[in-house]
Amino acid sequence: MDVGWVYTIQESMHAYAANVYTTVTEELSKDKERRFIAVEQEFFRLWWDTVATDSHKRQVRQLVKEGRLEFIIGGQVMHDEAVTDLDDEILQMTEGHGFLYETFGVRPQFSWHVDPFGASSTTPVLFALAGFNAHLISRIDYDLKDTMQKKKKLQFVWRGSPSLKEKQQIFTHTMDQFSYCTPSHLPFSNSSGFYWNGVALFPDPPKDGVYPNMSLPVTKETVHAYAQTMVENIKQRAAWFRTNHVLWPWGCDKQFYNSSVQFNNMDPLMKYINQNSKEFGVTVQYASLSEYFQAIYQTNLVWEVRGSEDFLPYSTEPYQAWTGFYASRNVLKGVARQASSQLHAAETLFTRYRISFPDGPVAKDWALDKLRALRWAVSEVQHHDGITGTESPKVADMYLQHLVQAMMGVEELLAALFLLPHNLDIPSILGSRHHRKGVHQILEQHVIVYNPLAWNITTIINVTVNFPNAAVFDDDGQPVPAQIQRSAQSNVTYDLFIVVDLGGLQHRKYSIKFSDKPCSGRSKCSRTYKAKGVLFERRRVQDWARTGRKLLPVLNECYKLMFDQDTNLLHSITYLEENRRVRMTQDFWEYHANGDVKAGPISDNYIFSANGSAVQAYKAVEMEIIPGKIVSEIRQYFYREESDKDYAYSITTRIPECFGTRLRCHRLEQTYSLGPLHLNTEVVLMTSTALKNNRTLHTDDNGYQMMKRPYRKFTNNTLARNYFPMVRTAYIEDDLSRLVLVSDRAHGVSSQANGQLEVMLHRRLWNNLAWNLGYNLTLNDSSVVRPTLWMLLGSISATSRLYQREAVELQHRPVIMPIDQPQRPWQEKEPRGSSPVRSVVLPPNLHLLSLNIPGWNYSSNHNIHLNHVHSGKGLRSEPDYDRVLLRIMHLFEEGEDPELSKPVTINLKDVLQGIGEVKVLEERSLTGTWDITSLQRWKWKTADNSETKNKRCWRCGDEDFTVTISPKEIRTFFIHFSPKNF
Repeated sequence: MDVGWVYTIQESMHAYAANVYTTVTEELSKDKERRFIAVEQEFFRLWWDTVATDSHKRQVRQLVKEGRLEFIIGGQVMHDEAVTDLDDEILQMTEGHGFLYETFGVRPQFSWHVDPFGASSTTPVLFALAGFNAHLISRIDYDLKDTMQKKKKLQFVWRGSPSLKEKQQIFTHTMDQFSYCTPSHLPFSNSSGFYWNGVALFPDPPKDGVYPNMSLPVTKETVHAYAQTMVENIKQRAAWFRTNHVLWPWGCDKQFYNSSVQFNNMDPLMKYINQNSKEFGVTVQYASLSEYFQAIYQTNLVWEVRGSEDFLPYSTEPYQAWTGFYASRNVLKGVARQASSQLHAAETLFTRYRISFPDGPVAKDWALDKLRALRWAVSEVQHHDGITGTESPKVADMYLQHLVQAMMGVEELLAALFLLPHNLDIPSILGSRHHRKGVHQILEQHVIVYNPLAWNITTIINVTVNFPNAAVFDDDGQPVPAQIQRSAQSNVTYDLFIVVDLGGLQHRKYSIKFSDKPCSGRSKCSRTYKAKGVLFERRRVQDWARTGRKLLPVLNECYKLMFDQDTNLLHSITYLEENRRVRMTQDFWEYHANGDVKAGPISDNYIFSANGSAVQAYKAVEMEIIPGKIVSEIRQYFYREESDKDYAYSITTRIPECFGTRLRCHRLEQTYSLGPLHLNTEVVLMTSTALKNNRTLHTDDNGYQMMKRPYRKFTNNTLARNYFPMVRTAYIEDDLSRLVLVSDRAHGVSSQANGQLEVMLHRRLWNNLAWNLGYNLTLNDSSVVRPTLWMLLGSISATSRLYQREAVELQHRPVIMPIDQPQRPWQEKEPRGSSPVRSVVLPPNLHLLSLNIPGWNYSSNHNIHLNHVHSGKGLRSEPDYDRVLLRIMHLFEEGEDPELSKPVTINLKDVLQGIGEVKVLEERSLTGTWDITSLQRWKWKTADNSETKNKRCWRCGDEDFTVTISPKEIRTFFIHFSPKNF
């Protein structure tokens, strides 16, 4: 059941989804042999909270206890695997698992990842870390699946991580060519077969219970023909697998909403086959997924091992490469990641607040409600028709609305956490203040800046202001280096760049003093540099016969960038550490898509099918350079036509200029502007270099690990099948140099020529395919998009040390919160000395993945919790505000860096002392529902006989909070802090 694809969640709940759970619950209760598996928790939780009666709830509890209703995956949604980020995949699983464990005491142990468009190798690693025993996928390349079928290789043990190897391997079952739906062809009827409840009807279910396309009923006259059809299909599938157990899925999308009709036809058909099993050579039974995998496990066969390679990209036919959705709905992809970042910041801040000020004025239930609303929205959009951009426009609007509303709620929470006094003895951050009288004053504004990372950072933030002159002061009243200039986005505002120094999980207040008059003499505002731009004449592409004659350098401590005044394009970058120059240009190209199905293959929400090679998307370029002391900024404007007044695309490049400070100079920040696009165009940022990469690139799987992507030639559709998803990172390299891009949202990337790295940033499409028109899936996206990429260039060893952390820092940039409007200055009655909270700092190769208060209330002891659940007492739990969930991830692969790839030993009590005193530490599975010491996953036999080594070094004694974290490990803990007394 798609959480949001063609229809909104509300429409689906009304038309069919609620009826699935109501009728399945009732029908399972009638017969002990019947089984049902449920996947996404969002629909189930909505049904449980708003539709289910007390009788239904009692029935469900009994069915779950007996294993006849089984929750599979157990996340909020069946998440996409190509364009989702690791943080959000873990979040949506944790939310679903927390509800299931608190409510029923069950922990999903199998996956049903049948519908995502390709399979990432990060997913099996996460499922193994969550305690799963087997994984199930379906959508992989049609030609690869055909080969695997013929060779009986659809089942294997997958070692998704090259560093974790057998420690987190998982048995994986690939669905055959019939995928996850019951085959519908009947040789004896014109109706679809095996779908007796027909097709769901929107907007309202039919009052008479008669749905369109209901299958021919099973009767004395039809049962033999039905049985023959079913048995033939079972035997066909059996030939593709190694055991005599065949998984035959009964159902499909939007099915079982009228399950009495389904079961009343399934029961007699199965009974007939079993009564005639000698004739048919087959017996059939209802089974849950765990029963199927248990049967496979008990065969004790030896299975082939698959390494860390993934199943991306994904094609269904020669001209249907599902690589377009990597870039579909760029705005939705950006807002989803922004919401995730805001959630992480708010979770860490609220956790600190609760531990430090348990009786503070920010109401804990109100705060948790705000966080849970954003958790729900961020989880929901990870659905494989959500963040992918493959939904209808009204569903895209629904996702955006849910995200924005929840973000506004969390914005209120952040403001409360920053501004309210923590208790009666401590003044608020605003202080006790009044306006100064009798003195004409310049205007003043205050901004709080919060670092949501557990690393100390020195970075540049940008605050948009309305005044041309400003001075910035920290919370000690000391002037702060800053720079002000005309805004890149507007002629009436200014960009104020401020250098901020922040400890891990630390926030500071900055004062900005504005004036209409420029600084004079040696005043305090002299630390703010007023930068002015130089505009270069527009250059026409047709005049580019001679280039490279007039090169203009822009330097910092890391790079020398050369810009060509004949073209207004980048010409080369030299990385100064090794004084190596790399020829490089950047501009925009576009693919033209075909919109007429009669004329050839089309592009749509899902599919990229270019109507030829990319062509240059502009005819003239303007450039403006703004030299600065904090940043130098290069603005390039690209015009579709030579005489156009408005530009179609732009690149704004910011180069940090802070000589002699702790600011790192290797990061070149770029923001782009694209749109509205012409119809049936797909626009790429083309970075063309002299690197000899042989058209090989590397892209990340979900921000967790890098995948090598060699260029491959195909009989058909080679261009589109060499596009890959980039969630956080992509790079190309040769023997000497590497060019890295890290991103604030997912894109499609490719290397179609030697030295080239193209990033698809935006698509706008329409076609006349009846299916797309019927469901409104043509992607006529007229939005303007403004994605950000950070660029690094250097040696392979230098960039290996940097890119993981850069990707994390881009995802979790400082939170900037203006806490008032520019106004006359306040006079503080009691000047507030600087007393920032203590920082929390991890080593540079460890990342604080999560620090939050989940709120789920269950005993850490499984048996105690089960007794509580089955007793039926107090089943509506109050949230647990004292349990803190901590996740730490090692960012590096084995052997990636001589130092940073080593295991790291830390004492968590010491690391977290800036928050409070750690009293209890217990290690848990990824989603928190298993005590790691009791988690015993199935050990599948493999051809190399690798034994699963699960030895972990931590907690050698009650008072020892030492943990050793190895490359690519993600470790999850429950922590209780000692209560603070004031």
